[in-house]
Amino acid sequence: MDQEKERAPRNQTIALNKDETTKHSKHLIRLYKNTPFQDIINKTINQDTFEAIKYLPDNFVDLLFIDPPYNLTKKFNTQAFKEMKSTEYEDYIDSWLSGILRTLKPTASIYICGDWKSSSAIYNVMSKYFIIRNRITWEREKGRGAINNWKNCIEDIWFGTVSNNYYFDVDSVKLKRKVVAPYKDKNGNPKDWINSEEGAFRITHPSNIWTDITIPYWSMAENTDHPTQKPEKLLAKIILASSKPGDLVFDPFLGSGTTSVVAKKLQRDYCGIEIDNYYACLAEKRIDLANADQTIQGYHDGVFWERNSLGAQKRTKTNNFRLIYKNSSLFKQITGSMR
Repeated sequence: MDQEKERAPRNQTIALNKDETTKHSKHLIRLYKNTPFQDIINKTINQDTFEAIKYLPDNFVDLLFIDPPYNLTKKFNTQAFKEMKSTEYEDYIDSWLSGILRTLKPTASIYICGDWKSSSAIYNVMSKYFIIRNRITWEREKGRGAINNWKNCIEDIWFGTVSNNYYFDVDSVKLKRKVVAPYKDKNGNPKDWINSEEGAFRITHPSNIWTDITIPYWSMAENTDHPTQKPEKLLAKIILASSKPGDLVFDPFLGSGTTSVVAKKLQRDYCGIEIDNYYACLAEKRIDLANADQTIQGYHDGVFWERNSLGAQKRTKTNNFRLIYKNSSLFKQITGSMR
């Protein structure tokens, strides 16, 4: 990984120089037999997943998020994955998923990512161990076109649970959508939508088709050079829906750290495993940055916004600030007159 390559002035991609890599390496851990539970909370484990999972404690995970290598030949900095037959890929998934089972609480939820080539294999293995609840399909709005095939613009996330006793908070993941046809009732009032200074919007229940996700790119503050980085907004939906504040979110293929970063921003505990030292350090840098910046692009005011709605979000922030300031001024006037 070229740690110090030149970038355009407006490029916000998060990277590491040699000094930062040395600094963040000191915070990474490795697991050994009898590693205490408290030593892995809110930590990044720089180790091979197959080795590390042998030393994880039992029944400590509330939410398991897995974004494994898809069944494609791909390079991940110092690591490489080679495409294999579908049956072999199933065996590969089973080889690490079976080892993670004992780490899950009876109330745990599980999400595993895949593309169209790996999705069926993921389902086959997950259905052996979990109750499959749904398949989320989300739109990747960028990518290369194909001459002799349809352009691939979707990925899947399989959702399962250990048991029928699980947590799901639908109210925390509602979507704020612009109303195209603003119907009104017989009295002329908005019907199932809100008319505000930002425009006409409807708060809707989430479905299993997500078209509001933006893939991180160079002008986004969360972007890194990791080739398969998941958006913070995507993780925020999963973490808010399937965990409570204080729950522990575990990611055995952490990559550049999005799962841990979003868990921290949403007041959850986290633990992740990443074999590549540079990516593990990158995760630690992003976790540090989350101390100063808790924002998640596309999630504001307790709801998720559609793509390309940043202007409306900014207007909402401005109006909220004005309201707070106005109420604060009014409070000062009232309390002042009481003296």
